[in-house]
Parts: sequence; C-alpha cells; structure tokens
Amino acid sequence: MSIEAINEQLLRAIGVGVALVDLSTMTLGFRNDTFAEWFGPQDNSSKLGELFPAIDMDEIQKSLRTSGRYTTEASFKLRRRTMTVAMEFNRAAQQGGSIAVLVCQNITRIKELESMIDSYSVMVERNTREIKREKDQVEKLLLDMMPRSAYEEYKSFGIVAPRVFEPVSVLALDFVDFDALIAKHEPGVIVSELNDIYSALDRIGEQFGCQRIRTHGDSYISVSGVPDAEPEHAMAVANAAVRFLRYLKQRNDSHPIRWQPRVGLAAGEVVGSVVGVQRYIYDVFGPAVSRALSLRRVAAPMSIRGDAAISEFLDDTFDFQDCPAVDGVKSICVSERSAAPAAG
Repeated sequence: MSIEAINEQLLRAIGVGVALVDLSTMTLGFRNDTFAEWFGPQDNSSKLGELFPAIDMDEIQKSLRTSGRYTTEASFKLRRRTMTVAMEFNRAAQQGGSIAVLVCQNITRIKELESMIDSYSVMVERNTREIKREKDQVEKLLLDMMPRSAYEEYKSFGIVAPRVFEPVSVLALDFVDFDALIAKHEPGVIVSELNDIYSALDRIGEQFGCQRIRTHGDSYISVSGVPDAEPEHAMAVANAAVRFLRYLKQRNDSHPIRWQPRVGLAAGEVVGSVVGVQRYIYDVFGPAVSRALSLRRVAAPMSIRGDAAISEFLDDTFDFQDCPAVDGVKSICVSERSAAPAAG
C-alpha cells in the first residue's frame, strides 16, 4: 500500500477508526478522531498489545510479512457498553514495509443482530419441535378415535364420507351386575379395572384383526372388516371373544373383583363414519351392531351368543348349540371346541 493510498484511505475513513502501526515496535502512531474516541488520544508510546491484549502479535507480524494483510475481531468496553470492531491490518509498501495501516470498523450492531437472529432461530426451532410434538399428540388421539384410513381421509378432506361395509362381524361385550359393582367399589377402582381390562381386550383384538370402535361404561364394541375388508371377519371376532373370556377367567383368579362378561356376535352390514363436528368420533351402526347388542343382552355370564349369519362363516374349531330366538332372529351359543381325548 502506497503513501497516497494510505492518505486516501484516511480521508475516506469517516466513522471508521484508523491508526498507523510501527511494526518494528508494534506501537501506535497517528490515529484519526474516531480511533481516538474509541481507544484514547494519540500516545506514541502506546503499544498495540496493551490496547488489544487478546490479539496474537506474533500472528499479526507473520501474516503481514507473508501476505501484507491480517484481519481479526476484538471486543472492548466503551462507556459501560461492550463494543466489537472488525480490524484490518495492511502493510505499507513504502517506509521499508515497517508501517501498517490499522482500520477498525464498528460491527457491534451487526453482532447484536447476529445474536438476535441466533436467538430467534433457537426459538423457532424450539417452537417447531413443540408444534410437531402437539401435532403428533393430536394424531395419536385421533388414531385412538378412528381407523387410520378414516384419519387419512379426514386429514386430507376434512370429512369422512359415510360408507356401507358388508360383510363384517361385530363383537359386543358387557359385564353382568355392573351397576352393583359400581355401588360396591370406589369410582377410581372401577375406572382402573376397566382401563386394565379394555387395554388387554384391545391387544387381544388386534392380534385377530379386530378394532375397538367404542366403549360406554361396561359396554365394549369391536368389529372386523371395517374399514378394511377382512375375509375371515367372523373367525376374527369369534377367536377374539374366546380369548376375551379366557383372559377374564384367568384374571378373576388373581383379582378381588370377579368380572362376569357376556358376549354377542353378529355378521352382516354396518355403516361407518365420523359422527359429530366438535366432539367427533368414528362410529359404526346398523343391523349387525343392533343384533350383536341384542344377543349380548340375553347371553349367560361367561358365554358367547351369536346369530345364525355368523355360524355360516365359522369353521369346526367352534361348537354351536341352538338357543332361543332373540327378537325373532335365530341365535346360537358359540364355544371353543374341546380337544378330543387321546385314544387309549
């Protein structure tokens, strides 16, 4: 850098701190008004290292010898406020290269804006995670209320179109003397018991391709064939019903409350859709649901009552016994076939 270039830079350095540095002693010589305002008036004995103790003096001299230029940043206190400057050293071509021009530009505001942007980015990232977590919670809640295919339709179009499903099979279960159990035990005990039982029934039902549609007190309704077709829908609800009774019988042996379930099974046609606007829920209704509820009502404790239609879909792993008609409809008692005794 020539003397003319140095003078031109000094004249253009309005609002920029400029000083000359003697590289042999690393002392500061001339300084403009801005530099003096920031770092004090001219003092020919002032050392650069004393003014900026965090800067590596050896690194400055090495860079100026090899490339003639060195840049860095430094922060300092100015009237109770931290100020950050971008520093650029340029070695002068004349004077034997023993002089360097130091240009300091105030970048405090830039750093503050960068800090604000960083803070904002962190806040946005945190809010994004919160929104995703809330979205996942809402999705999980909706998937607990409706089948996935219905949820995907609702998410895409805002509605779930009513559909007729046929053939499907319906399982309806309740408990004998439920009101008496409520009167005898604390509400918290009953709710805890139902949570435990219904969670187990859900797991069993899922193993056989059944999906719980709703519960209401002691009423538990599950279906197979909604919303996805299931060729073995009747086998699914029958197997689930047998396992339900087996589970509850074993549970009764180790729990103080003896639950006495009764189950109704029916096959036929149902309608499935989301019902409600604000407090919506996926529901199924129709002839098969009505028959399953009627058959459940007349079933004996720890037994399964089915309609004639469902027996047409079951194989020989189940035993059937004719039972009295319900609401003018033929009914059967369904049970798991016992293994034949071994030949002697």
